[in-house]
Amino acid sequence: MNKTRSSVLGIVFLTVFLDIVGFSILFPLFPSLLDWYLAHEGPHSLIGELSTWLTHLANGNQLAVHTLFGGILGSLYGLLQFFFSVIWGALSDKIGRRPTLLFTLTGTLFSYVIWLFAGNFALLIASRILGGIMAGNISTASAAVADSTEPKDRAKGMAVVGVAIGLGFILGPAIGGFFASIHLEADVVEGVFTLHPFSGAALASLCLAALNLLWAARRFPETFPIEKRGRHTQERSLHPLRQLRRLNYPGVQRANILYLIYLTAFAGVEFTLTFLAVERLNYTPMDLAMIFVFVGLIIALVQGGLVRRLVPRLGERVLVRFGLLMNGPGFLLLAEAQSSFVLYLGLAFMAIGSAFLMPCMSALVSRYSPPQSQGLSMGVFRSMGSLSRAAGPLLGAFLFWKYGSSAPYWAATGILLIPIGMAVQLPKPK
Repeated sequence: MNKTRSSVLGIVFLTVFLDIVGFSILFPLFPSLLDWYLAHEGPHSLIGELSTWLTHLANGNQLAVHTLFGGILGSLYGLLQFFFSVIWGALSDKIGRRPTLLFTLTGTLFSYVIWLFAGNFALLIASRILGGIMAGNISTASAAVADSTEPKDRAKGMAVVGVAIGLGFILGPAIGGFFASIHLEADVVEGVFTLHPFSGAALASLCLAALNLLWAARRFPETFPIEKRGRHTQERSLHPLRQLRRLNYPGVQRANILYLIYLTAFAGVEFTLTFLAVERLNYTPMDLAMIFVFVGLIIALVQGGLVRRLVPRLGERVLVRFGLLMNGPGFLLLAEAQSSFVLYLGLAFMAIGSAFLMPCMSALVSRYSPPQSQGLSMGVFRSMGSLSRAAGPLLGAFLFWKYGSSAPYWAATGILLIPIGMAVQLPKPK
């Protein structure tokens, strides 16, 4: 069992890591993507029409144009994850974790093939759509962790997911920034299916996806026995919010809504960090990459070292409350940061808070749910996170552009009071 669990956790780690890389790899590329495709296709193309609309909306402010453009692309990926997390999770309850995971990993591989040869903006959008759909497999990966761990060890297993998320946010932007500087294309890019200035980043992601698929095909065991499948008698629905209403187990709905509200605020802060650092501190692309490295390292270290030791002593609910409270000073420091020291101090508070909260929330939802509904429950939970990843960037971009660089952080601080109040009423898992 230990060998099986180790194999499961390793593949889950790489799968979740790759999903987050897929989401975050474009963070440092948003301005360059807009500028290159606009210059390549002209003002009367799809990207040209989008740029014209955003420029009009932002009254000619180019920083705001790039912010809104990035918010739209980021939200598209998150919105598709939202709808498909519950679909893949429920499907894995019916046919098993292994076939569901292998199918979605294959789709992820093809999404990077499309991006590798995305000579026009429409193909880039197609690759993001396919990637967002397949990235919903994080729910299946989380369910496999739940299948392979005892309830008392659930937070330790979910910490693996948290570490993968942290490292994904470290290396995703770093891969995007570094490999985009390696040009694979010819001096003149012609045609629709062709290499382009961002093919280096796509190729790096493609290699990771191929490794993940091959490893899973060879080593990933089925974690959900046939005799447990199909026992969930509630009506199936493709809508995550309808499924949430049907998950009537004590604590599940409150935990999901808490997570949705918190992560929407967090995602808005996270997305606007690069624009805040450029506006106030004139950060270069390398400086921006170091922000994500710093945050990701803290998340990985806290989840890999502290969470699994503290959960048996204090319980998930206490650590959820602590994580929420740690985010407050982080958001406030970022709102008023005028120096790198204050910026990084705020980032430290924010990263520590999220590092405690994320795996403990996953573990609570899993422990609130019976074994035959783990895939569906984790699918709905991950869908709440994906909806937050869709709404947060748009909300943050709008507040940043409309009310100034401090607005997303003050708003996040106010929103944080809601999940703090809800966390007090989370029931004790059986």
